[in-house]
Amino acid sequence: MTLKVYLESLGCRLNAAEIEQLGCQLLGGGFTPAASVEEADVLVLNTCAVTAEAARKSRRRLNLLHRRNLHAAIAVLGCWVTAESEVAGAQPGVNWVVPNAEKARAADQILGSPVAPVPWVPGLWRHTRAFLPVQDGCDSACTYCYTRVLRGPAHSTPLAAVLAQAQSMTAQGAQEIVLTGVSLGAYGHDLSGHVQLADLVAALLEQTTVPRLRLSSVEPWDVDERLLQLWENPRLCQQLHLPLQSGCDATLRRMGRRHTTAEFAARVAYARAICPEIAVTTDIITGFPGETEADFAASLGFVEELGFARLHVFPYSERRGTAATRLPGSVSPQLRTARAAQMRALGDSLAAAYRAHFAGDILPVLWERRDRAGRWRGFTSNYLEVILESAADLHNTLTAVRLLPGAGELFTGVQVEDSEQGTFY
Repeated sequence: MTLKVYLESLGCRLNAAEIEQLGCQLLGGGFTPAASVEEADVLVLNTCAVTAEAARKSRRRLNLLHRRNLHAAIAVLGCWVTAESEVAGAQPGVNWVVPNAEKARAADQILGSPVAPVPWVPGLWRHTRAFLPVQDGCDSACTYCYTRVLRGPAHSTPLAAVLAQAQSMTAQGAQEIVLTGVSLGAYGHDLSGHVQLADLVAALLEQTTVPRLRLSSVEPWDVDERLLQLWENPRLCQQLHLPLQSGCDATLRRMGRRHTTAEFAARVAYARAICPEIAVTTDIITGFPGETEADFAASLGFVEELGFARLHVFPYSERRGTAATRLPGSVSPQLRTARAAQMRALGDSLAAAYRAHFAGDILPVLWERRDRAGRWRGFTSNYLEVILESAADLHNTLTAVRLLPGAGELFTGVQVEDSEQGTFY
C-alpha cells in the first residue's frame, strides 16, 4: 500500500522552499502526493513564528489539520516548533516534532531511513515556480527580530551546489526559479573566495537557461551597484523586495537597522534608473517602541514619497529574547493596529497607482494554476497577478497577454495575436 503525504507551509518563501525539498525526499521514500488533507496518511506542516500572531496561526492551523483528518500522523516543523517545542509536541495527532536545527533530517525521521529525493517537478507541490533555498540564518542585530533567534547564524549553500540544483530544476521544466534565504543578501559571506549574492545571480544567469530568475527579500545594505546592474538582464524578474521597516530615521536607529532613509532612497533610485518598471516592494512595522505620532507621520510620508508597488505591514509584536522588548516608550496594541491600518490603506493606494501604469500593456505571464472558477492565474515578471479565461492547458507556460483592469488587485488577461508580441521574459 502506497502512503500519501500532504504538505503545507506557513510564512516565508524559505519555508515554502524547505517543504518542497522535504516533499521530494518523501516521494523518494515511496510516498505519493495527497490531493487533500482528508486523504493523506501523513500531514506535514512547516510553521512560522516571526510574530506572536504567526505563532498562534501555526498552532491553530495544526489543530485544524488534525480535526480534518483524525487518523493521519502529523509532522510539525519549523520556527514555531523551535520556539515552543513542548507545546507543539503536546498537540493532538503529532508524531514528529522537528525544530529548525533538525530540518535537514526530517525526511529520515518520518521514513525511518535515508533515501534519495526525486527530482523537483513543476506543480508537484502546488507551485510552478521553483523555490530554491541558498542561504539560512542571519548575523544582523535588528532589535525586533525573532527569526535570528530561531534560525541561528548565517550560512550559505556553496555556489556549485546551487548551480547544480538550478540546472536540474531547469531541466525538469522550471520557467522561474526564486532564490530564498533568511538573509539572502548575506549569501556567500561565510564561503571562501569572497563570494557574494551578485556572483551567484550572475552565475545563474550565465550558466542556466531558466527563463526567469527572481530574488526574494534582500536587505538594503546588501544591495550594491554591482547587484543592481544585473537587472539590465531581462531574465532577472523586475521585482526587488527591500525591507524598509520604518520611514523614520529615529525609529530605524532604535530598530538597529543598518541603513538610513536617505541611503534606502538612493538604492531605490538607482534600481529604477536601471529598470524603470521594476516593482519595489517592502515591509513596514508600525507602533515600534518609542514611535511617536511625528515618527509615524514621517514614516507615512517617506513611504508615500518612495511609491512602493506593494507593502507588507505588521504591527509591532514583542518576541521573547529580542532587545526591543527592553526599549522604553511602548505603544499600545490598539495604536499599533490603528497605525498598521493607516499604513495598509496607503499601501493599497500606492499599489493601485503602480498597477495603473500597466493597464493595456502586453506582458508575459507564467501560469500557475486554475482557480475555483476555472480561470488560469499567473504572474508577470514584476509580480502583477493576472487571470485568464482559456480552455487550453496553460500550466507552467509563459504566454503574452494584454492586461486589462480586473477585480481588486487582479488584471484580466486577453490573449494577443502573434504579430502583437515582442520579445518578453
